[in-house]
Amino acid sequence: MVIFNNFMGDDFGANRLLFYKGIFKKGTKMKKLVLVLIIITFVSVNMLGCAPLIIGGAVGALGGYAVSKDTIQGETDKSYDRLWEAALTVSRIRGEIKYEDKTKGYIELEAESSKVYVRLIKLTVATTRLKVSARKYHLPNLGLAQDIFVKIMEQER
Repeated sequence: MVIFNNFMGDDFGANRLLFYKGIFKKGTKMKKLVLVLIIITFVSVNMLGCAPLIIGGAVGALGGYAVSKDTIQGETDKSYDRLWEAALTVSRIRGEIKYEDKTKGYIELEAESSKVYVRLIKLTVATTRLKVSARKYHLPNLGLAQDIFVKIMEQER
């Protein structure tokens, strides 16, 4: 220790050496804090990205899956016309229909303070895709989308 102190000139020489080497620089505490916050944010966003898959797993029995944070989608062998009628019935029960177009397969409604979009796409003669999206105050409402998707599929049975 004596040699080290003689080299640096005082007892605090080790700290000066570390500062000199760049290990501890001024403002690194703030940099570390920002880095930790960025990492926490990144991990949180990635974990939230898995939520639609976890919630969508409950719809798996009906052939549906989460496409995004606000959309449930599934294919069914039910006819387009029967599925359209089921979608209209459930939409009228759950909220107020703002727009509907059978030829485009599109229903827009307002339910539980959320905007809900129901889309039917005829894939083949025997297969129809049902896609339900829901947003509340511009934020995803996957729970409502899942609920409406399940109700439409059950209504058609």
